[in-house]
Amino acid sequence: MLTIATTTTAASIYKPWSHGKLKVSDNHLYLVHEDGQPFFWMGNTSWLLPERLNRDEVEYFLTRERMEGYNVEQIQVLCAIPTYNVYGQQANNEEFDFEPFTRNGTYGYWDHLDYIVDQASLNGIYIAMDCIWGSQISKMDEEKAARYGRFLGERYKDKPNIIWMIGGDIMGNKGTASWDALARAIKQADPNHVMTFHPRGRTTSAWWYNDREWLDFNMFQSGHRRYGQRNGDGDYTIKDNTEEDNWRYVEMSWEKKPLKPVIDGEPSYEDIPQGLHDFSAPRWQDYDVRRYAYWAVFAGCFGHTYGHNSIMQFMRPGVLASFGAEKSWWDAMNDPGYQQMKYLKWLMLTFPFTERVADQSIIAGQNGERYDRVIATRGKDYLLVYNYSGKPMQVDLRKISGKKKSVWLMNPADGSISYQGEYENGIADFSFDGAYLRGSDRVLIAVDYQKDYIQKDATQLKEQW
Repeated sequence: MLTIATTTTAASIYKPWSHGKLKVSDNHLYLVHEDGQPFFWMGNTSWLLPERLNRDEVEYFLTRERMEGYNVEQIQVLCAIPTYNVYGQQANNEEFDFEPFTRNGTYGYWDHLDYIVDQASLNGIYIAMDCIWGSQISKMDEEKAARYGRFLGERYKDKPNIIWMIGGDIMGNKGTASWDALARAIKQADPNHVMTFHPRGRTTSAWWYNDREWLDFNMFQSGHRRYGQRNGDGDYTIKDNTEEDNWRYVEMSWEKKPLKPVIDGEPSYEDIPQGLHDFSAPRWQDYDVRRYAYWAVFAGCFGHTYGHNSIMQFMRPGVLASFGAEKSWWDAMNDPGYQQMKYLKWLMLTFPFTERVADQSIIAGQNGERYDRVIATRGKDYLLVYNYSGKPMQVDLRKISGKKKSVWLMNPADGSISYQGEYENGIADFSFDGAYLRGSDRVLIAVDYQKDYIQKDATQLKEQW
């Protein structure tokens, strides 16, 4: 049996909904709580959690997730028609009649999902419910969708830790009427939880649903392709050789009006083959998943979702693997990228979060392409620059307040910071002592010298939960 040692009591665990339900911020860029407290989404793609983990494993997994800083689990509620869980319990039938599967005296599929939601709540974690995976949409017409939506909304409307996800790895122009019916039925029963749409790889929900009253924020899936990797796909909606530029989807989403918050809900997974289907291909590593995370957030996302090949499918011995997964899900939780995501959250919540804007004019001169692309963001009195490749760069320190700027370098692999000194107001040159690419990524932090967000003798970011 999996066990974990912790001295944390349930009462002492931070519950973000103690600040009220989630809503869209007044500037339409973020999710915040009712009292204005910012919410930084640090998610994980835990797609098959309801189907493959038993109660003990659920408790272990969600405890570990909390300890590593994750606060949102993206799960598939129905991945097939019908769907079964680890106990052999059935969720539904082809008519989407749920009464036969919610009998008293039986620990059924929905009782187990309730348990997952409640265990997540104990750990201060939201459950982002992808109601039905997109591949199954042809089996759910509008009537069935509305029936399912009413069932879900009524069952989970009083849970504090629910986020609704419509879609599921599908182009938004497929099954549109059913998605609308599902979303509206949920919202009618449960108007208190925010909702989004999870689209196909290399697309954004904004292209199809930005004007929907039920869509609170946009989600894109930057996907698992490397630069120039087409794999015979015929539905590309992006320019050639931009496959890894997930920052572009932020800008694409904001082209639509009204303005809505946006997040990368599925970037390249750690330890998955580049392009997914050729298992001999190189696998995405920790430095890759860091790049996707910092590029997205610094480009304007209100948070980020990480993924791991083994965790998303809860791989274990005896389970048929998808996408060449080899290690168990519990071993995968020791991989470096999985453990490094929390440093991004700590960094962003060190500063006033909801005043932050993406501002690439901070990069003086010509910016680079592909891996040399430098991404910048700022508040009124601080700026952050992510440099993946380690190439020399010029930064315009005049973009924030202060006659002088206190400057640090952060290593996103371990959250360590090192003070670089005070810089005069102007354009400053920065270079890094490291090899080009592959683990040389750094974050430049510049702050109005009169502000004390970070102590000059600090060597590590402070935990932010």
